Amino acid sequence: PIYGAQYPPLDPRVLRSFLKDTPKTNIANIKSKKPSTFHEFARSTNDAWDIDDEEDNDFFTPSHPSSIPAQSHSKPQTPRLKVSKHFTDTEPQPQPLNRLEPVSTEICPDQLRIDGEPTNGRVVKSSSDAHTDSPCLRSRGTLQKQQSLPVRPVIPLVARISDQNASGAPPMTVREKTRLDKFRQLLASPNTDLEDLRKHSWSGIPREVRPITWRLLSGYLPANMERREQVLRRKREEYFGFIEQYYHSRTDEHHRDTYRQIHIDIPRTNPLIPLFQQPLVQEVFERILFIWAIRHPASGYVQGINDLVTPFFVVFLSEFVEEDVENFEMAALPLETQRNIEADSFWCMSKLLDGIQDNYTFAQPGIQTKVKALEELVSRIDEDVHLHFKKCEVEYLQFAFRWMNNLLMRELPLRCTIRLWDTYQAESEGFSHFHLYVCAAFLIKWRKEILSMSDFQGLLMLLQNLPTIHWGNEEVGLLLAEAYRLKYMFADAPSHYKR
Repeated sequence: PIYGAQYPPLDPRVLRSFLKDTPKTNIANIKSKKPSTFHEFARSTNDAWDIDDEEDNDFFTPSHPSSIPAQSHSKPQTPRLKVSKHFTDTEPQPQPLNRLEPVSTEICPDQLRIDGEPTNGRVVKSSSDAHTDSPCLRSRGTLQKQQSLPVRPVIPLVARISDQNASGAPPMTVREKTRLDKFRQLLASPNTDLEDLRKHSWSGIPREVRPITWRLLSGYLPANMERREQVLRRKREEYFGFIEQYYHSRTDEHHRDTYRQIHIDIPRTNPLIPLFQQPLVQEVFERILFIWAIRHPASGYVQGINDLVTPFFVVFLSEFVEEDVENFEMAALPLETQRNIEADSFWCMSKLLDGIQDNYTFAQPGIQTKVKALEELVSRIDEDVHLHFKKCEVEYLQFAFRWMNNLLMRELPLRCTIRLWDTYQAESEGFSHFHLYVCAAFLIKWRKEILSMSDFQGLLMLLQNLPTIHWGNEEVGLLLAEAYRLKYMFADAPSHYKR
């Protein structure tokens, strides 16, 4: 099975067809290879995004010193997805018409003609669209169009960052306008009441005021309005002071491995969103992650931290972009604005990681503790699911490690992560404590599908590719409500929490 990342989550229709069509494998052989310790698990785990490392061999021999990586101005490498033996539909591949099973024994000459070049992840224009004048094609037009689709459906527009609701709700209701006015009133106060702001933020922050609210709730900005401009200016200057002081050392022998790993991981960050494949944006992420790593030597850079920059970056960018953030050209912004977004993303990510740094120190003890706590919690709230995992010999570490390491970012679309983080920042220990109950609620959400799987490989594949691609605010709201219920029942009741 693949332990690595699959982002964005698979479409449920594809998952169902895959699980139905996958031939049975020797389960005994798979089970016998399960790791018995955390270190064995870590060594056996491979990220699904595979990039040729050899291409970076001469990356560290620039012809002249520069504060910006020389290679990053070239076209970014396209990540390739490493797939398992039977799982070949991760990337949509256009199916030539002459490789499809015939609809009937009668073959029309027009069927063998292919018009239109394959496009990246889009529906391919095939003979069913190009030669509609043919009588035999007209009679089978609907079925031909279905057969000309890629193996895996293209992500629908609802998966875009800018879309906030999967339900098709109107952009601004009366209730939402009232909430926005309340937020603006709180933020306009000379001394913002942070407790009141947290209370209103728990159920979601309006897009228009999310950037300033996140800066306040993360502790980056002070509650006093008069001091905010001064603090912003000082912190932004301090960050670029770090760049000037440390970034040139990325090719030094001491920091070389750290920077090389960051440089490899950046193209893997949301690879299907064009914004994050722009060289300018990738340079920003490289600087943020490298400076954070060398300023936190206890942990350094760990794979997964690169994901944690993206929500802050998108939210702070949204201050200057009306819509369609995912296709926005970063170079269109003034240089000063670009620098401010970069510095604010760095400081807010740093504040987040300060509370969960033990997730990323040697052997990642924070994650091990949280995975064990999740196992104990699930055994209390849904014994059927817990016993089913034992019966199938599925270890929680095999799927929940990524949930803790990436804060569910690989399981949810980015728009859902942003909504989830509204609540995390409103909670006093949202990222370090409340996240456990969100993971438990998220797991139990799929209990029906879990209990229907009776083999190790199928169950693990389901847990690593849960069908959340169409989720929106409503689904995240229900998930958070269930997580709050679990926290209320178990957080202050240790005798119920443990066996």
